[in-house]
Amino acid sequence: MDAVLKKDRLDELITKLGYEVIAPVRKGTTVSFETVSKASDIAWDYANSVVPPKKIFFPQTEELFAFDGKTIAERTPETIKRMVLGIRPCDARSFAILDPLFTKDFKDPYYIRRRENTVLVGLACAIPGRNCFCTSLGAGPFDTTGLDLLLVDMGDRFLVRSVTEKGKTLLTENEELFEEATDEAGTADEIRERAESAIKRTVDVSGLPEKLKTLFDHPVWEDMAQTCLGCYNCTYLCPTCHCFDIQDEVRGRKGRRIRVWDSCSNPEYTLHGSGYNPRPGRKNRMRNRILHKYQYYPDNFGVIACVGCGRCASNCPVGLSIVEELSTLGGI
Repeated sequence: MDAVLKKDRLDELITKLGYEVIAPVRKGTTVSFETVSKASDIAWDYANSVVPPKKIFFPQTEELFAFDGKTIAERTPETIKRMVLGIRPCDARSFAILDPLFTKDFKDPYYIRRRENTVLVGLACAIPGRNCFCTSLGAGPFDTTGLDLLLVDMGDRFLVRSVTEKGKTLLTENEELFEEATDEAGTADEIRERAESAIKRTVDVSGLPEKLKTLFDHPVWEDMAQTCLGCYNCTYLCPTCHCFDIQDEVRGRKGRRIRVWDSCSNPEYTLHGSGYNPRPGRKNRMRNRILHKYQYYPDNFGVIACVGCGRCASNCPVGLSIVEELSTLGGI
């Protein structure tokens, strides 16, 4: 189901829905996902945010419960209705990859409630970034995985493509704001073809999970780790990285237990209370990061934990590229 939304009617849509609307906002030279109240606050011309919008469902710091020496107050899951507007397809795909982790064996009530109460409205990529390689992972600039609606920018209007029942419901309940699509679908196909052809970085991941099972003790890991600084950028800025730590913050008799993002690149990540660390060196930690995404996660959930957004390469201070690393591993 396709429709057209003129850009000058976006404010009407935001007001009528009554949802908290989270969208890309420009802050100096960077873009981040923030709450907006009007369409003019939204940065439609961005390539991608530095920090992925996974913080919407999986906050960097999240209180689980508070205590004061007498009582324990558990944090209840949020009930706020949200619309994430203008999310890139790669980031929406990351949520679909993370869903089984938070909903399969252990059902995380905080993540699940946020997902249920949020509409994801994607913005197709007309001009992919220089480090994008999403097409190598079975996706693309117009991928709809994880989305409820997909927007295609056509100047003064958007082609709106519904993906899920949640998306169709939003269109039908606000049909007076939308117009019938005519020749926009053909134009969208042309934009998609140009965008896909503009992606120059590629890597063959077919058979990679099985190949990696033979490389655990290969000396290549030592070579690859020589350049890495261990800064954690690649993990903190990855939309599918999900490691976290549980910490207690206490002052006097009051305190709280929080969940905070962690990184397998952190030397303390696997440090045992005895002092033993099974991943003592950077080689061990780099190997774990790559094996987790491209072997362990596929083994457990049937999908590679990477969307090809290129953030890790774009923000690596020494220019390491996951595409080049995977190509090296695949060529052994």
